[in-house]
Amino acid sequence: MNFADLGLSDELLRAIDESGYNEPTAIQAGAIPSVLMMRDMIGIAQTGTGKTASFVLPMIDILAHGRARALMPRSLILEPTRELAAQVAENFEKYGKYHKLSMALLIGGVQMGDQVKALEKGVDVLIATPGRLMDLFERGKILLTGCNLLVIDEADRMLDMGFIPDIENICTKLPANRQTLLFSATMPPPIKKLADKFLSNPKTIEVARPASRNENIEQFLVKTSERGKRDTLRDLIEAEEVGTAIIFCNRKTTVRELAKSLQRYGYKAGEIQGDMDQSSRTAELDRFKAGTINILVASDVAARGLDVKGVSHVFNFDAPWHPDDYVHRIGRTGRAGAKGRAFTLVTPSDDEAVDNIQKLTGYKIPVHGGGKADAAPAKDEEGEPRREKSGRGGRTKRGDTEKPAAKPAKKTGDRKPTPTKPRQHDDDDPDDGWNGPMPDFLSVGFGS
Repeated sequence: MNFADLGLSDELLRAIDESGYNEPTAIQAGAIPSVLMMRDMIGIAQTGTGKTASFVLPMIDILAHGRARALMPRSLILEPTRELAAQVAENFEKYGKYHKLSMALLIGGVQMGDQVKALEKGVDVLIATPGRLMDLFERGKILLTGCNLLVIDEADRMLDMGFIPDIENICTKLPANRQTLLFSATMPPPIKKLADKFLSNPKTIEVARPASRNENIEQFLVKTSERGKRDTLRDLIEAEEVGTAIIFCNRKTTVRELAKSLQRYGYKAGEIQGDMDQSSRTAELDRFKAGTINILVASDVAARGLDVKGVSHVFNFDAPWHPDDYVHRIGRTGRAGAKGRAFTLVTPSDDEAVDNIQKLTGYKIPVHGGGKADAAPAKDEEGEPRREKSGRGGRTKRGDTEKPAAKPAKKTGDRKPTPTKPRQHDDDDPDDGWNGPMPDFLSVGFGS
């Protein structure tokens, strides 16, 4: 099957072809015809399956007919985080370049006046996080009565972040006879209840069981100690000859410290975490995509939805506290049919977390059995380099006298919480910390 078989327009097929895609993924092949037929739909698909294009592509053709009116968007896409919202906007920019459609992005941190101006011109596509959308609605700056197509993306993430009441409120303000599409990696009871309440006779498309093993990703556990983690990680990066990698940490403080440590050792590393304003996050992601850096240290703010081509490796510097986060973290590699490798550094205190991951995925992750990674480090993780290395894995050349600081600042905040501690979402608040200017493509208008 190819995209032409799905009933998409010639203009859209041209944009798809220029983007380098030839065949639709399973979720795209299943969803696009149903969306074009104006059916409500539930899409259950893991991250990395091409889910975003499965609703962006048919929406572009649907919206090609009609005219936008001031303050009344014709369609609405709800995303849990700013990063995911921005990524969807990028997809509309890429695939909609031969359509004369307009879009606006409503996310926290951007000057509200710029967003209101975009809405006043009238937009075909509104991409929003729930908090900012409700804020503008309550100020009387937006009307939802003309919105005939609603997409609720990453619904299980919305649930995790406490957005379900907001989504229910938003749904009541849209026309009752709209088309609604709901996408989620999992279908817990609250999401099923939401779908039953707001979708009409939906078609359900499930391309793979959530949390099932991705055969394209080789997974390994790497035994180490708390003090030996950084040495173990560097040994792995060298042994694996890493091309492009994302390294996940549980805390923002760990992200900052680890990125600086890797940089001192000569690696081309950057970071993305919740204390950075959005312009800085976007700049780091752009550097990563461009290859200026090839290692990105990240908190879970980057774990879901971000699509960077060619990520060869994922390293869990910290075993994730919640097993579903493991699935989404390692899903950054092995995408679109490519092969990937994922390594999780584990200490004796991580036994429970590993057990929960293996129960969720139904897969016993093998212990990495060879090479330097399993050996006890000669020095602690903040000591000096033990030997001159070859420069593989993204290393830059170092002078003989350049060494990491002998006594870096004491680490803080990396202790694993007790099991009773509530789940934290400080990195995932969609309405905090965006202090930079809105990127050009996120304002309004695309196409030629």
